[in-house]
Amino acid sequence: MQHIVECRTPSLGGQKWECSKCGKHHYSFHSCRNRHCPKCQHDRAEQWLTNQQNLLLPVPYFLATVTVPRELRALFQRYQRVLYHILFQAAAQAIITLAKDKKYLGADIGMMAVLHTWARNLDYHPHLHFLIPGGGVTPDGKRWKYAGPDFLVHVKPLSLLIRRLFREALKGTGLYDQVPKTVWRSNWVSHIKPVGDGSAALKYLAPYIMRVALSDKNILGLKDGKVTFRYKDAKTGQFKTRCTPALHFIQMFLKHVLPKGFVKVRYFGFLATKKRETLDVIKELIGKRLDANEEEDKDTEKVLRCPDCGGILVFIAELPKRRGPPQLETTLWFSF
Repeated sequence: MQHIVECRTPSLGGQKWECSKCGKHHYSFHSCRNRHCPKCQHDRAEQWLTNQQNLLLPVPYFLATVTVPRELRALFQRYQRVLYHILFQAAAQAIITLAKDKKYLGADIGMMAVLHTWARNLDYHPHLHFLIPGGGVTPDGKRWKYAGPDFLVHVKPLSLLIRRLFREALKGTGLYDQVPKTVWRSNWVSHIKPVGDGSAALKYLAPYIMRVALSDKNILGLKDGKVTFRYKDAKTGQFKTRCTPALHFIQMFLKHVLPKGFVKVRYFGFLATKKRETLDVIKELIGKRLDANEEEDKDTEKVLRCPDCGGILVFIAELPKRRGPPQLETTLWFSF
């Protein structure tokens, strides 16, 4: 909090400038560079976004969101480093396991995961976002296999598997007995949606990477010891305001400050840092698949042509069944 208070103030020093024409002095004070400061992480977020865009593959993408039950939030807040890590591992393993299943994709996938701890009204709400290329490499490593345009895996078995893997990992931490029994019977909400080429999803995630919870522009005022801020309602898309005592506001903000050195962006599957060198091979496989699809389209055009003039045959309509003898009509006989 001291870093944020002192950010871009004389406390951190800076530079003094003088206008050569009017002689007026101008001051530029240093930023605190704390990763939780709302003021000084914009440039780093832009750099992160550029780096991630360079990793995008020429395929459709999916955005998966994994949440935990409300009953676990207090425990997460007390043991952040341990439980965030377990959630990362359980969710990633569950998605990768189901994607490998032949009932779904039957291929090895890659993905980026981002930890997000707040709701729009600043409440504590830990969850993960996964940006996932829509496809994967077949087990023999020789072919790229596309996912369906709007389907990757079913969310119900995904939620159940995440819950089971999280439970198994928690037993080794000494925290298992602190979890209410109802948690293992409750619904762990997960959902997956297609997000086009992934670039828009990256722009959505970028602001959450380098700052926390609330930007300065959304703090509307401080009066009588109370802070008023605005947030956009997720359901209506309309801005709402919230007024809370200043100390409670600080407490709400600090819930989202991560443990020192904790990594909030992680990579799995073929996007894991140690496997990043395989991306060139994967891009080559995708390119071959795209070329093959184009050839199939060309072959289809060659087959569906008029046997007399060679013109392309265009589908008009299905002909209904008729009772009685066929009518005399000009008929073209050709085979496909």
